[in-house]
Amino acid sequence: MNKKKRFGKIYDNHVEEIYRFVFLKVSTRDIAQDITSETFKKGWEIFKKNPDMENPRAYLYKVARNLVIDHYRTKKQHLSPDNLDLESEEKDLVEKANLSGEMRRIKKAMENLKDNYQDVIIHKYLEEMSNSEIAEIMDKSEGAVRVLAHRAITALEEELENMEKSH
Repeated sequence: MNKKKRFGKIYDNHVEEIYRFVFLKVSTRDIAQDITSETFKKGWEIFKKNPDMENPRAYLYKVARNLVIDHYRTKKQHLSPDNLDLESEEKDLVEKANLSGEMRRIKKAMENLKDNYQDVIIHKYLEEMSNSEIAEIMDKSEGAVRVLAHRAITALEEELENMEKSH
């Protein structure tokens, strides 16, 4: 199989999960689509040079995460409810990420968490990745991922409790 077909399979297998990861980080469909496209463009450039890369999925997540960081650096925006147009994005959330009302509440709470907490929660609980897969993506040991996941869930639970108290 030639490189284009092999990369096409990688694209088909991972485009939805990469998009979902990016969308949950940037919260606008257009920006998520742009970043996802750029992720696969960069992935293709590397794949052409190294078609035998061991874990293209992990590489794509690293690229996507870096592009999200670059996006916020460039735009000097921060995740906050003020940056969300929830009414117009709600349909996209349901359609693209298939989120229920409870998931929207969790997503809003996650916006107040550290980036690495957000990442580990998305990878582990939404994408259902193993600790070893997450470790490779995040350049951490499996033990560090387990600890990070525990701390992230604890922080998320606290944030959800704070949201309930404020209502």
